[in-house]
Amino acid sequence: MVAALVVFMAGLGYVTTHVGRAVVPAAHLGVAHENVAFETADGLRLEGWYVPSRNGAAVISFPGRKGTQKPARMLARHGYGVLVFDRRGEGESDGDPDAFGWGGDRDAKAAVDFLQTRPDVEADRIGGIGLSVGGEMLLEAAAEDHDIKAVVSDGAGARAFSDSLDEQDVTEMSTFDKAINTVGLAVRTGAMTVLTNEPPAANLRAVVGRIAPRPVMFIAAPNSKHGEELNRGFYAAAHGPKTLWEIPEASHVGGIDARPREYERRVVGFFDDALL
Repeated sequence: MVAALVVFMAGLGYVTTHVGRAVVPAAHLGVAHENVAFETADGLRLEGWYVPSRNGAAVISFPGRKGTQKPARMLARHGYGVLVFDRRGEGESDGDPDAFGWGGDRDAKAAVDFLQTRPDVEADRIGGIGLSVGGEMLLEAAAEDHDIKAVVSDGAGARAFSDSLDEQDVTEMSTFDKAINTVGLAVRTGAMTVLTNEPPAANLRAVVGRIAPRPVMFIAAPNSKHGEELNRGFYAAAHGPKTLWEIPEASHVGGIDARPREYERRVVGFFDDALL
């Protein structure tokens, strides 16, 4: 059983880092946009779309150009510049795919650098909304890049090995199952480290405290079975200003569908307060 798990988790590490380049969907942003490209610090060219700002502020909707278009349309209606783009290894961007986003915080930082060159954007009015692993990457990026002035993390969960151990502690799991699961997670982490030549992702609970005094909003669907209950720990570790909004009936990153009006009111209001 253990041997089979080791083989499976090693294979999963390969699949998540070498298979499945996302296809670029049609643009449904609701307003005119520009095709843009910019470069990361490690030399990768990233491709995306940009809706020019009408209020001097801009928000990165991250990652990719698929599920991010709903919040992008919402923010564009309120005058925000919005940048959506293919992260490394996906769509039309350079690099190898990595479903867990190790090293992807560099993509978010490059997006901020790009927005700071835009004449329609004031350099101190840049924020980000991240969905699922995008929320995890934005939290990590914001902890290191103080030019990200506000973050909405929607659906973040277990990204690092230590995050996964934290998830075990908040779920119903026997001691034996925890031990087996820990072995599998360790194998997957080791395989991904070798295959990507990247260090393991940082523990999110350990880094979110460095975002303060910039505001952060955590949105979570705690019953989605995607580790989103970990946001309670992220919220506790953040120093503030901070907000935790749980939507029990929502699916993974499904708050915008479960409560569309409240989602718009809360998220737009958060960015209005932080960036305008």
